[in-house]
Amino acid sequence: MPDPVTIRRLYGRSKGHKLREGQAALLEEMLPRVSVPDHGPLDAARLFGDSRPLEFEIGFGGGEHLAGQARMRPDHGFVGCEPFLNGVVSALNHIRDDALGNVRLHMGDALEVLERLPDASLSRVYLLHPDPWPKARHAKRRMVNNGPLEMIAAKLKPGCEFRLGTDDPTYCRWAMMVMNQRRDFAWQAESAADFLTRPADWPETRYERKARRKGHEVWYFRYLRI
Repeated sequence: MPDPVTIRRLYGRSKGHKLREGQAALLEEMLPRVSVPDHGPLDAARLFGDSRPLEFEIGFGGGEHLAGQARMRPDHGFVGCEPFLNGVVSALNHIRDDALGNVRLHMGDALEVLERLPDASLSRVYLLHPDPWPKARHAKRRMVNNGPLEMIAAKLKPGCEFRLGTDDPTYCRWAMMVMNQRRDFAWQAESAADFLTRPADWPETRYERKARRKGHEVWYFRYLRI
């Protein structure tokens, strides 16, 4: 395998099928109300008006996991970033239907938002089913690389958690290799069951259900920031 690198650029598509009229209206009316501010430093006070704990999801897909976590901890603030337009619309549906006032969204690069947060300000960071970029020459595009991980480590409070989920065997091996080389994260697995069984407070996503229907194994990694 190639060595992990420090490149931080985001790769991937941003649009899928054309939005229906109702989806376009939801995007226009609701996204401005829940969007992360475009410029300047960020913290809980600016995002939510108080000093609540913050959690951060990188690439929230359809928003099922983000919404599920927000429902479980209404006293926490959740920041979700997703460049894919249709995923953002799906997340807006969850926010509207569940009346979630503790979620903020960014349609774009998660790292641009993450770097604007204070160091040691996050209680949890999630990276679920990232694009595997399976070809070796594209390994530098994977989110599990030293550049993004340095930033995640900086923004997490000591003793708090970074969660990674994947159903891709190549990404699983790559992530284990990269994370095992680091000394700022401690893997919270004592047996195979610890990373083969989805924790009770880890809401299932549509992507995960699709992976299981295809017969894929899913791996759940939990790391504490040292």
